[in-house]
Amino acid sequence: MSNDRKLAEDWWKTSIIKMRPGEIRMRGYAIEDLIGRVSFPQMVWLMTRGELPTEAQARLLEAAMVAGVDHGPQAPSIAISRIAATGGLGINGAMASAINVLDDIHGGAGEQAVELFHEIDAAGGPDAVADVLAEKGLKYLPGFGHRFHPVDPRAPRLLALVDDAVAAGTVEGRFAAIARAIDEHLRRTKSRPVPMNIDGATAAIYAELGFAPPLCRGLFILSRSVGILAHAYEQSLESTRNKGPIPRQWLWTYDGPEDRTMSREGE
Repeated sequence: MSNDRKLAEDWWKTSIIKMRPGEIRMRGYAIEDLIGRVSFPQMVWLMTRGELPTEAQARLLEAAMVAGVDHGPQAPSIAISRIAATGGLGINGAMASAINVLDDIHGGAGEQAVELFHEIDAAGGPDAVADVLAEKGLKYLPGFGHRFHPVDPRAPRLLALVDDAVAAGTVEGRFAAIARAIDEHLRRTKSRPVPMNIDGATAAIYAELGFAPPLCRGLFILSRSVGILAHAYEQSLESTRNKGPIPRQWLWTYDGPEDRTMSREGE
């Protein structure tokens, strides 16, 4: 093999995919063997983790991803997808615009919650919740509190599925126990409700399944992309053009200088 060819072949190295004329293998599996035999959540697991999950693991992953698909146009990512569509962007542009807003504040809480759960687990588990939270002194606790729902209807259902998975031996349950211990601690120490939200519940699932924290943000983005796609497409079917974030008859609050007049000196 020539040095130039070796350099070209080694320009990228990956253990994810092997492709040759007439051959495509994902993590060693022929694509034709995967098609029709594995679900999309199983494929997500295979691509990100290197091995196929059990059916029980895949079902739990699927439940978490289904739960995060959409939260309506009041969510910035969904609103942006619709606004972009009214500005004339196609599906790809509308989706890209919306996905780009999924960062630390809107979209990153799941990853942050997994990191927090791991820190508490390393410190001693549920019994260490109060000490870890006191030490961190977080103003906003990732995975807890909701500006819209007094009780996030997705969280109890997801935790119930974790309980089923624990009973079946699919996961251990220690991260779900930490999530519940945080929830109970907040109930005792806060003057107003700070309930577990979807980020906390899905973080418990992702941690139970062994996903690294950065992957958890990616999993949420994958999940929310479905809602973004649906809203962008629905909006594209309407005739509305250049639709802003608020109705045009409602103007924003202006808090700048009072009306000014330009000097006419020198005219």
